Amino acid sequence: MAQAIGAVLAFAIGVGISPIPIVAVILMLFSQRARVNAPVFAVGWVLGLAVVASGSYLLAGALDVGSGSSDGVSWFKVVLGVVLLVVAARSWRRRPGPGEEPKMPAWMASIDRIEPHRAFALALVLSVANPKNLVLALGAGTSLAQLDPTTSEAVVGIAAFVLLGSSVVLAAVGYDVVAGERDRSTLDAAKAWLTANNDGVMATLFVVFGAVLLSQGLALRG
Repeated sequence: MAQAIGAVLAFAIGVGISPIPIVAVILMLFSQRARVNAPVFAVGWVLGLAVVASGSYLLAGALDVGSGSSDGVSWFKVVLGVVLLVVAARSWRRRPGPGEEPKMPAWMASIDRIEPHRAFALALVLSVANPKNLVLALGAGTSLAQLDPTTSEAVVGIAAFVLLGSSVVLAAVGYDVVAGERDRSTLDAAKAWLTANNDGVMATLFVVFGAVLLSQGLALRG
């Protein structure tokens, strides 16, 4: 079980600290329907990650990566690593300069008026259709499948990926429930920092995970 968790741990952390979904759920906590929208968003995020994690593991299994030594696996990891490094470079170039306003997705401007079903759909899009999360999930699924785990071990690995990848979003919702109106300044400060540093944070994450996948792929080829 520990091996299954270890295989997905780093990738789950990468998904979990992605700034955009965290900023989105914090904005929902300040919206008109905060008590409904934020939990609905959290549920959609968890379900979306579960689909991504399960799909990536099944895909890796279909590629027969259990032996851990096939050319297909090595090239797959090399490609994923290169993709992440390219995305890292793009994210770094996009980061705002000193005194420059960070550019955030246009849909964030309407979150304060969003309806619950749209909050759920947004969470699914950010978790399932986000290319960055897909690459990290594919890395996790490939690493897990390489262990050739039993069904129970695979379930534990996937559950660990989903829970860790959802931990910050769930923590933000839980914090608001506990603190209420008393300490929303903390959430507001977190939102401001993540908004300003989104591209830098993501670039750093992608460099780390891209290098890990690239080195793993090249090691398999050796």
